[in-house]
Amino acid sequence: MPRRTCVPAGPVTLILLLCRMICALEVPLDPKLLEDLVQPPTITQQSPKDFIIDPRENIIIQCEAKGKPPPSFSWTRNGTHFDIDKDPLVSMKAGSGTLIINIMSDGKAESYEGVYQCTARNERGAAVSNNIVVRPSRSPLWTKEKLEPITLRNGQSLVLPCRPPVGLPPPIIFWMDNSFQRLPQSERVSQGLNGDLYFSNVLPEDSREDYICYARFNHTQTIQQKQPISVRVISVDELNDTIAANLSDTEFYGAKSSRERPPTFLTPEGNASNKEELRGNVLSLECIAEGLPTPIIYWIKEDGTLPANRTFYRNFKKTLQITHVSEADSGSYQCIAKNTLGAIHHTIAVTVRAAPYWIMAPQNLVLSPGEDGTLICRANGDPKPRISWLTNGVPIEIAPDDPSRKIDGDTIIFSNVQERSSAVYQCNASNEYGYLLANAFVNVLAEPPRILTSANTLYQVIANRPALLDCAFFGSPLPTIEWFKGAKGSALREDIYVLHDNGTLEIPVAQKDSTGTYTCVARNKLGMAKNEVRLEVKDPTRIIKQPEYAVVQRGSTVSFECRVKHDHTLIPTVMWRKDNNELPSDERFTVDKDHLVVTDVRDHDGGTYTCVANTTLDNVSASAVLTVVAPTPTPAPIYDVPNPPFDLELTNQQDKSVQLSWTPGDDNNSPITKFIVEYEDAMHEAGLWHHQAEVSGTQTTAELKLSPYVSYSFRVMAVNNIGRSLPSEASEQYLTKAAEPDKNPTAVEGLGSEPDNLVITWKPLNGFESNGPGLQYKVSWRQKDGDDEWTSVVVANVSKYIVSGTPTFVPYLVKVQALNDVGFAPEPAVVLGHSGEDLPMVAPGNVRVNVVNSTLAEVHWDPVPLKSIRGHLQGYRIYYWKAQSLSKRNRRHIEKKILTFQGSKTHGMVPGLEPFSHYSLNVRVVNGKGEGPASPDRGFHTPEGVPSAPSSLKIINPTLDSLTLEWDPPSHPNGILTEYTLKFQPINSTHELGPLVDLKIPANKTRWTLKNLNYSTRYKFYLYAQTSAGSGSQITEEAVTTVDEAGILLPDVGAGKAMASRQVDIATQGWFIGLMCAVALLILILLIVCFIRRNKGGKYPVKEKEDAHADPEIQPMKEDDGTFGEYSDAEDHKPLKKGSRTPSDRTVKKEDSDDSLVDYGEGVNGQFNEDGSFIGQYSGKKEKEPAEGNESSEAPSPVNAMNSFV
Repeated sequence: MPRRTCVPAGPVTLILLLCRMICALEVPLDPKLLEDLVQPPTITQQSPKDFIIDPRENIIIQCEAKGKPPPSFSWTRNGTHFDIDKDPLVSMKAGSGTLIINIMSDGKAESYEGVYQCTARNERGAAVSNNIVVRPSRSPLWTKEKLEPITLRNGQSLVLPCRPPVGLPPPIIFWMDNSFQRLPQSERVSQGLNGDLYFSNVLPEDSREDYICYARFNHTQTIQQKQPISVRVISVDELNDTIAANLSDTEFYGAKSSRERPPTFLTPEGNASNKEELRGNVLSLECIAEGLPTPIIYWIKEDGTLPANRTFYRNFKKTLQITHVSEADSGSYQCIAKNTLGAIHHTIAVTVRAAPYWIMAPQNLVLSPGEDGTLICRANGDPKPRISWLTNGVPIEIAPDDPSRKIDGDTIIFSNVQERSSAVYQCNASNEYGYLLANAFVNVLAEPPRILTSANTLYQVIANRPALLDCAFFGSPLPTIEWFKGAKGSALREDIYVLHDNGTLEIPVAQKDSTGTYTCVARNKLGMAKNEVRLEVKDPTRIIKQPEYAVVQRGSTVSFECRVKHDHTLIPTVMWRKDNNELPSDERFTVDKDHLVVTDVRDHDGGTYTCVANTTLDNVSASAVLTVVAPTPTPAPIYDVPNPPFDLELTNQQDKSVQLSWTPGDDNNSPITKFIVEYEDAMHEAGLWHHQAEVSGTQTTAELKLSPYVSYSFRVMAVNNIGRSLPSEASEQYLTKAAEPDKNPTAVEGLGSEPDNLVITWKPLNGFESNGPGLQYKVSWRQKDGDDEWTSVVVANVSKYIVSGTPTFVPYLVKVQALNDVGFAPEPAVVLGHSGEDLPMVAPGNVRVNVVNSTLAEVHWDPVPLKSIRGHLQGYRIYYWKAQSLSKRNRRHIEKKILTFQGSKTHGMVPGLEPFSHYSLNVRVVNGKGEGPASPDRGFHTPEGVPSAPSSLKIINPTLDSLTLEWDPPSHPNGILTEYTLKFQPINSTHELGPLVDLKIPANKTRWTLKNLNYSTRYKFYLYAQTSAGSGSQITEEAVTTVDEAGILLPDVGAGKAMASRQVDIATQGWFIGLMCAVALLILILLIVCFIRRNKGGKYPVKEKEDAHADPEIQPMKEDDGTFGEYSDAEDHKPLKKGSRTPSDRTVKKEDSDDSLVDYGEGVNGQFNEDGSFIGQYSGKKEKEPAEGNESSEAPSPVNAMNSFV
C-alpha cells in the first residue's frame, strides 16, 4: 500500500513534497514516454533455480527482460559461454532470451544437463538471471528381488520395507493390493515417511498375499510397482503339535512374544535423535511404535509450546508437522508412546537453519546528474550469508572503476553521479544452503517533469464517498507535487486531504461543496508541468419506498412499489428481477414507473422480487418475498404498529426554528393518531435522542423550536392504537447559530478545604446548554458581614475555583455566572458559604462521671465556647479505656474505645463496661476539620458483678459409688469469687429427675469427689461461681456410676468425660428379663415338640428329598462319608458336640448340636403345615462356619443380647 501523507487544508495551497527515496522510481510503462527515455535492463521472468524437465518434451529455459533500448541476450552453460548458433537443436525466442532446445526431433535431455545463466544487456548496463540448474526427471524401475513369504504369530509387530528406487524428483509412495485398492490404515497399521508399512501388532485379518508398494513419479506421470509381499498371521490355536514339531522358533518373523507388552519404537531408534530443517519449510517429525495393545502417540515440546496455528498431526498422530518453521521452532520435541502396560518416549533435537532471505533487497535507483543515492542489500540466514556485489554481471572488484561509488559492506554509496554512472548492480547473498541474487539498476537521467494523466479529466463521485484525483507524473530529479482548487487557488475549508506518493489527491469523504476544478503542478529544477481535472459530487440514489412482503391468493393481483430518489443530473434505470433472474416473459407481468404488477397470480410466481436502480455511479436494490396461497375466505385484517415514516426533509431553516416534513409509512389497518419527533445533538451528545414535539396523525409537517449552537438531527415515529412504530431514518444535520447562555450553573457551594481558603464549586452547564463556543464562568465572592466589593474572576469550563488567603471559618457570599463568546447569562443567585475550618482550640471542661452500675456509666461535661470551635460543630467524642481489672493484677494492652454524641449534647451514657475494673476517659469537641484537644483524663471504678460460668467441667475416675469432678474457674470472674455451688440429682431410665442435692465448695477448690452414690446411676451436675454481687451462670454435665468391674469396661479416664452406655441400663429392666425368659421358654417348647414327633415318626424322609432335588447348596452339609443317610432313633441319642468356651469378651456360648433345628430351617425360615408337620426340611441350611479366634458361631447369651441391644 502506498505511504500516505495527511496535510490539513487551510488558506495555503496543498503541497505534496515527495522526499528523496532510496527505493525504485520505476519509469512508467507509458508508450509515449518510453520512446525517448533510456533505461537499463531489468529481468522480468526466468525459470526456477532448480529446473527439473520432462525428458519426453522440448526444453524451454525462460529469460525475459525489459529496457530501453531493448536488451540483447546471451547465455552461459556450466560457467562458459554457450554458443547457441553452433547447436542446431537450440534456438532463442524472438524478442526475448528464452532458450528452446528441440530434443523431440533428435536429441537426449541428458545431453543438456547443466547450470545455465542468462544475461540481458543494453548501453546502460547488463542484468543477469539466477543460476538455473537443468536436470531431466528420472523414474527408474525397481530392482528385481525375491521376496520370501512372512509368517508370524498373532500380536507380533511387523515392518514391510518399500525401499523405492531413487528418482528425480523423489516419488510419492503408497500401498495397494492387486485390485489397485488402497490398503486401509489405522493407529495399528500405517505408512512411515520413508514409505515402509508398519504394523504395531498383527491380527489374523492382516494375512494376505498382495502387499504391494507403489512409487508414483509425478513429473513423468509414471507409476512403478514392487513385487507383492505375502504375510501370514498364525493364531496360537493353529500352532498344533504337528506344526510345533516341524517348525522352530526361528522360522517365524521376529522374536517377540504375542503376549501383551509395553510400547517400543519401530522408528526412530534409540532414545534420542537429531533433525535439521530449513527456515520456511515444513518440519516433519515421525514416531511409530509397536506394542500390544496398540500404543497411542503424544507430542510435546520440552522447552515451550507447539505453535497453535502451524501445528498439524498426520498419520494418526504418528507424524507431527509444523509449517513455515523459523529459528524459534528449534528445540527438543518429545514423542510419547503409551498403552495400558507402560509408556516410552523419544526426544528429537530440532535445529532450524536458514538459506539466505531478504531483509532489504536492493531497489532500482533513478537519479539526476549531481545527485547522491545508495543501494542497500541486506540478507539474513543461518549461517550468516556472505554479501558480494557485481556490476553488469562482473564482480565489482574487477569491474571498471567508478569514482562516484563507494562500497561499504552491504551498501553502495553514490555521490555526484553522472550519466556514465548508469549500470546494473547485482547483489549475491549466499551460504551453504543456497543463495539470493537481485538486480538493481542505477539510471542517471535529466528529465523535466511530465504529467501523464490526461488533461481536463472529469471525475464524478457519489456524496459521502472517497474521491481520488489522479496526477501520474515523471521527472528526474523527482518532482514536487502541488494541488490547487479553483482558478485562484482557493482553499478547502475544514477538511483533511490525503496525498499519495504517486501524486494522487484523495478526498476521504466528498461533499457537495467539494465540486470544482483541481490543478496538479509538478516541479523540479529542469522545469514545471501542470494539469487540470474536474470533480463533480452527486447525490446518492435511494429507494424511498421499498417493495413489501406479500401473501396473495392464487388468481388474484399483486403490486410491488419501488419509488426511487436520485441526483437530477443522473438518469437511473429501474429493473425488476425474480429470484436474481430476469422477469418471466409473460404479459401478466407489467412494469410502470414505480410499480411491478402481476395479474392472475399462479403458484410458480412465488419467490423473491428485487427492484434494482442503477446510475452510472451507483446502484441500490430492495427485495420483497411473494407467497402464493390457495383461495380462502377473506381473512380479517391484520392490525399492527405503523411502518416508520421516511423521506425526512428540513425547510424554512431559521436561527431558532426549522420546519420538518416527512412521508408517513403504512398504517397497517389502524389509523395513525400522532407523530412523535425526536432530536439528536451530534455536537454534544451524539447517539442520544431526546423528545422534541408531538403532532396530530393527520399532519406530515412540524414547526420545531430550536436552541442555539446545536447540531440537530431529527427522526419521526408514528403511533396508532396498536403501538409506536420504529424510528425513521435520521434527517440531515442542521447547526443553529450561537447565542449567549440563558441559564447559570446550579448546585453552587462555598466550602473551605483548608483553614485559609474558600473552595467554590458548581455543576457546569452541558454542551446543549452552552448556547455557543467558548463557554466560561465568572466566579464572584465577598465576606457576608463586611463592606468589601465583589471580587470576580473568569475561569474556563471547569467546576471549581479556590480562593486563597481567607480568614478561618468566615461566612462568604458567592455567585457563579455563565458566559460564552457571544455574551453573559442572566444575573446569578447569591449563595452563602464559609471559608475553611480549623481544629477546635479548647477542650470540654468539668468532666464528671457517675457510675450507674457495673457495666454502665454516665458522663457530663461543660460545652466549649462557640468561637473556639472554628468550624461547624459536629458533636462531642468520648474516648474511654480499661486501665486495669481489679480481679486480675496483670497489665494488658490498652484498647481505647470511642463514643460520638451528635450536636451540642453535654452528657452521654457509656455502656458495655466490664465489672470490677478501673477505667479512664476524656472528652473532645469535633468539627468538620477534626477533633480538638482532649480534656484531662478522668478515672472511675466499676463495682463487682456476677461471674461468668466456670470455663470447663469434666467428670473423671467413675467407680461403683463415687465420681470426681474437675473444673476451671470462670474466665470473667467480674469480682472476687466467694464460693462455688454444686448441685446434682439422679436421672432414672425414663429420664425423670430425682431429688436435688446442694453443696457449697470453697472458692479455692477446682476438684471435688462425690461418694456414697448409687450404683449404675446417671447423675446430672450443675456448677456455678459466686461473688458478692451474686451467682453467675452455671455449667452442666452428666455422668454414670459403673455397674461392676466384670460386666462392663470402665470409661477411659483420659477421655475427659465419663460416659456410661445405656445398654447396661436395659439389662437391669424387668421387662427385658421377662422377654428373655419368654424367648427361652418358647425355644424349649419347640425342642420338646420336635423330639416327640421324631420318636413317633421314626425317620425323616430327608434322603429321598435330597436325592430328588440334588440341591448343590445341600451337599456341603453331609457327613464325612458323603451322605446324611436316613436319620433313625439311634442317631438321636448321639452325644452332643461340645463347642462352648468362655472367650475374652465375656460372652457365654451354648452347647452346639449338629441336629440343630435352626440349621435345618426351623429357626428363621422354618414353616409348619396346618397339621403341625414340618415342611422346611433344611431347605435353607448352609454349612456352618467354624469358630475363629475368640468368636463363636452360636447364638449369644442373654448378657450378650443385652449388650447388643440398641
